[in-house]
Amino acid sequence: MSREAAVALLTRYYAAFNDGDWRGMLACLSDEIAHDINQGARQSGKDAFRSFLAHMERCYRERLEDLVLMASDDGLHGAAEFVVHGEYLATDEGLPEADGQTYVLPAGAFFDLAEGKIARVSVYYNLADWTEQVGA
Repeated sequence: MSREAAVALLTRYYAAFNDGDWRGMLACLSDEIAHDINQGARQSGKDAFRSFLAHMERCYRERLEDLVLMASDDGLHGAAEFVVHGEYLATDEGLPEADGQTYVLPAGAFFDLAEGKIARVSVYYNLADWTEQVGA
């Protein structure tokens, strides 16, 4: 995959996210997707990712802005930097109580890319910053 094709894939992935198009996001992923959740364990496979999206949709409403995408020359690795503008809708297990709090949070992600799909996504943000913003 070229650098341009890698950036185009990541662009589709994040456009689908901002549109709430979970099918579109899943179409960008390999069947064996490895998903490293911030402060959490690795999940594997599209079914696990689909469940993660359903959980996120229940607990959060988010839009990503100021998106910057990068890819290696060989198109095998990518990165994204963005700002999450969100609303905490329903209490997530082990986190503070939700009451519609809003937050603005810088975040990033790293990707492995293979055969025109995302094979790994690892997402990072400052959980202490988010926790402070939602009033814990």
